[in-house]
Amino acid sequence: MKVLVIGGGAREHALCRSLSLDPDVTALHCAPGNAGIAEVAELHEVDALDGGAVADLAARLAADLVVVGPEAPLVAGVADAVRERGIPVFGPSAPAARLEGSKAFAKDVMAAAGVPTARSYVCTTPEEIDAALDAFGAPYVVKDDGLAAGKGVVVTEDAAAARAHALGCDRVVIEEFLDGPEVSLFAVTDGETVVPLQPAQDFKRAYDGDQGPNTGGMGAYSPLPWADPKLVDEVLQSVLQPTVDELRRRGTPFSGLLYAGLALTSRGIRVIEFNARFGDPETQVVLARLKTPLAGLLHAAATGTLAAVPPLRWSDGAAVTVVIAAHNYPGTPRTGDPIEGLAAVAAQDAPDAYVLHAGTRRDASGAVLSAGGRVLSVTATGDDLPTARERAYRAVGRIALDGSQHRTDIAAKAASGA
Repeated sequence: MKVLVIGGGAREHALCRSLSLDPDVTALHCAPGNAGIAEVAELHEVDALDGGAVADLAARLAADLVVVGPEAPLVAGVADAVRERGIPVFGPSAPAARLEGSKAFAKDVMAAAGVPTARSYVCTTPEEIDAALDAFGAPYVVKDDGLAAGKGVVVTEDAAAARAHALGCDRVVIEEFLDGPEVSLFAVTDGETVVPLQPAQDFKRAYDGDQGPNTGGMGAYSPLPWADPKLVDEVLQSVLQPTVDELRRRGTPFSGLLYAGLALTSRGIRVIEFNARFGDPETQVVLARLKTPLAGLLHAAATGTLAAVPPLRWSDGAAVTVVIAAHNYPGTPRTGDPIEGLAAVAAQDAPDAYVLHAGTRRDASGAVLSAGGRVLSVTATGDDLPTARERAYRAVGRIALDGSQHRTDIAAKAASGA
């Protein structure tokens, strides 16, 4: 199978790494990719938001499968353009990707499907915003209705900050605060059959102790030793399958990766948000534990044959990923700084720990430089969480990036059994 992956972040590096280890993959391409992905896939220049250009590239490469990584191309209809050429594509259509592209649309789908979620108001005027903030009170949860690269959500006790964020959005969803731990659960679906993956937990705040601003994610781990063993089945029955069934009923079947961000509240499971693609950084730990070859699973979803896929196989161990971010992230990051220590990790920590590139590029001399906010995802596996966590942080310690930052408490509570 010849596979083309669209995107250039750590999620796409994780996908490319897993696909490169799949014996059924005979050729692996990525567009536009990054410095790390170049080590496992052939890179191509393409405008990832241009469906015609992506479809042309896929046809030129004679790709048997196209995997669209990020949300923006999906919402822009890139998967539709590839599908129209008769090439199997893993990723939902633009109408189905509205599940992530519009939080108001997602709320409407959940209401129709009977999926449990937070009570909310969709607001477009200052008067509606003030009424909604007053109705729920602090802590305030304010979400930009559209795509915002994981940073469109503000959770704050400060009414003025909540109002300011809301006023900066064209359309905003204001909802009740959900208590309890958060869980990410991915599911692969062909629009009918839904195959859940293993749950993970990510860390959205920039600093230790869940302090600081929201980010796209500073680390993750899997499995969740504290979670109810029946959690995945419960989410499949109450959230994932009803949502897929409702979208099919509407004539916009969802095939690809359905990501449910969940709060395990005192009143039961509640959906915080849906995404229409693999989450970053949770993908890094979920794929590290998946033993079933990835290409066949994604191809089955893309071709409507998921019901015939055998049960997924998983490692019994654990995985932890720690994000190394650039100076000033999640504000405007400093870029162009050299990254040292990548060879040391490869020489001394592989295969138990490895580095997935996010915002990186190579200069003319071949040196790897920072090129984004989240720069690297240092990922490690082990027989248990404490081992995986120790290996991840040992590898983090070998890497030098001037001014960089990372959290030191990823998976600490879960690994200690607290």
